Amino acid sequence: MGTAADQDRVFAAVAELFSVLSTPIRLKIISAVCHGEKNVTELLAEIDTTQPNMSQHLATLYRCGVLAKRREGVQMYYRLQSERVALLCRAVCSQVAMELDPASQVDASERLVPLGIR
Repeated sequence: MGTAADQDRVFAAVAELFSVLSTPIRLKIISAVCHGEKNVTELLAEIDTTQPNMSQHLATLYRCGVLAKRREGVQMYYRLQSERVALLCRAVCSQVAMELDPASQVDASERLVPLGIR
């Protein structure tokens, strides 16, 4: 990774990204737009939240570069701007889902989720 200052910048950027992704509703939004753009009405039909709360989270994801948006009439449409973020979310969510499955045989040293969380 380079110098200690380079490492610090990388770790700070990763921590900021994880902070943006640390809210379940934002992960739901990313999942909802993985296969194409959706407007706010469509997102609200899939995700149980209020319109103001949805708008706040969409704005955060847009400002951070995770989502892109376009206006069509009075509707705002959102789509993934960063496919890498979607891949990261899919990988982590798939791993955690597997670990939370009682039949899962994931070795303790390979777990992302502590054994006590079920």
